[in-house]
Amino acid sequence: MPEIPLADQLTPARLDRDEGYRMLDTLQDHATQEATLPGLEQIAPGFADWLVTALFGGTYLRAGLALRDRQLVNLAALTALGGVDPQLTGHVRTARRVGLTREEIIEVFVHLAPYVGAPKALAGLRVAVAALADAAEDTAEDTAAGDGRDGR
Repeated sequence: MPEIPLADQLTPARLDRDEGYRMLDTLQDHATQEATLPGLEQIAPGFADWLVTALFGGTYLRAGLALRDRQLVNLAALTALGGVDPQLTGHVRTARRVGLTREEIIEVFVHLAPYVGAPKALAGLRVAVAALADAAEDTAEDTAAGDGRDGR
């Protein structure tokens, strides 16, 4: 009996570069993208594009979790890791963009305390509060400028 090659036994992964960039635009504001990706490209050419393609054009396109739920998982995972404040800040902003309320975001960190420890939960909460305050300031500035965006 001929052996079936391993590649033929596995379900092909979906990696869609163009859809990854569309998903990135859905999840992250332009300022966040510009603050991260061009600098990363200068340090490690091709790495930013790989991240967008693999994460946003792959993982985020899988069935099974809504974007809102993915952000809850991301907030928990990044808080558990610790030491990833820029990424956590970005995901707090993204959580607002996909519909989580300020209260829900805060409750994530309260809920995490017994699981990841109070110090990590408090550190994550500190990052979240600062990100939410920055987002509120951005919203106020946008409203004052009259551009009609809601800042999420």
